[in-house]
Amino acid sequence: MNSPYSEALGATLIDRSIRERIVLVGVSLPGVSDTETDASLDELRLLVDTAGADELGRMTQRREAPDHTWYLGKGKAEELRDLCLAVDADTVVFDNELSPAQQYNLEKLLGRTAIDRTAVILDIFAQNANTLEGRVQVELALLRYRLPRLRRGATANLDQQRGGFGTRFGGGETRIEVDRRRIMRRITKLESDLSDLSHTRNLQRRSRERSGLSDVTIVGYTNAGKSTLLNVLTESGVLTENRLFATLDPTTRRLELPGGEPVLLTDTVGFVRRLPHGLIEAFQSTLEVASRADHLVHIVDASAPDPPGQMAAVREVLTEIGADRVPEVLVFNKSDLAPDVAGELVAEHEGSVAISATTGDGIDTFLELLTERLRVHTRLYELFVPYARGDVLASIHREGDVVSNEADDDGMRVQARLSEASVGRLVEFLVV
Repeated sequence: MNSPYSEALGATLIDRSIRERIVLVGVSLPGVSDTETDASLDELRLLVDTAGADELGRMTQRREAPDHTWYLGKGKAEELRDLCLAVDADTVVFDNELSPAQQYNLEKLLGRTAIDRTAVILDIFAQNANTLEGRVQVELALLRYRLPRLRRGATANLDQQRGGFGTRFGGGETRIEVDRRRIMRRITKLESDLSDLSHTRNLQRRSRERSGLSDVTIVGYTNAGKSTLLNVLTESGVLTENRLFATLDPTTRRLELPGGEPVLLTDTVGFVRRLPHGLIEAFQSTLEVASRADHLVHIVDASAPDPPGQMAAVREVLTEIGADRVPEVLVFNKSDLAPDVAGELVAEHEGSVAISATTGDGIDTFLELLTERLRVHTRLYELFVPYARGDVLASIHREGDVVSNEADDDGMRVQARLSEASVGRLVEFLVV
């Protein structure tokens, strides 16, 4: 990917030894309480920390509607400028989405970079994009985000833009002379690349479907413990870190359930409140593993400040990608950190379970529950397999739950729970 943006993916990641100084800003609009605004700013602080910066101060304001010029009121914007000067802030981060004009006006007034929550999330994704597909997806999302913000390019000297936090792609390191036509060509090229990569992923998916194994996808809020659970269950060695969006690329591993039934277990990128729509669009081919799954394992951090809010945010994204109809097992993780809360949540949500992926508590109960849920989607069949077809017997044991085996003169009579996909391949051996 030869463009100023793609080169920046690897070349301008923030130096962790030099952390930028940030002021956070949140505006409470009608329908949003001050408590909700503060909680959202707390989460934004974690996002900023993950991106490599420190909060030095914050400011909030209640308004009936955003100011079309600065989002804040003029007086509050001037107060924000004074706060930035007092703490020597490098950047101001708004929890609310800024229009290109508001961002430009704020930077002129404040004399420093002004960005919004979406830019921070894009910045974090840029730092964590390791695979080719991940890098293409992130660059595409960023270009879609930046395209309307380049409209002032005819009058603004773009090569004077600063690099660093929130300008992960194409900030001041090199001269930027990118007009709309060039960016649109780049977007078209990335969309084509992503389509090719998606085709490869579909081939891999069809190959897994031919295996006849059930697909189970782990979803949940970022840092809820999805990768940790995958590692505990499959010893897969997937990267786990106590930070947001440590995993961007889906990882699939084989898991044997307590009854012996094998399934394919997939870890996915974490969700977050107000996940940028551009990211959802760019990561569509990655996120579709959830919409195509036979079952979802929805991991919730029981120790988080607002587990119900995180559950709602995850389900909002699942609805957007068409995965809201896939049956799910609700799992409240980190019960070792918040045992009382985990117990209350399980009591409130029938059919859920509390676990600790770190200590292993509740894992056996969870696996038994998952096995029970998956069996609902299988039926018991009787098959007759000639002795000469050992490959078929192996396939039945590999793909299904064998209930009984009985030797006959010419072959084996087998009773097994099988999925529809498996039955389609074994139809000639079914006993009607």
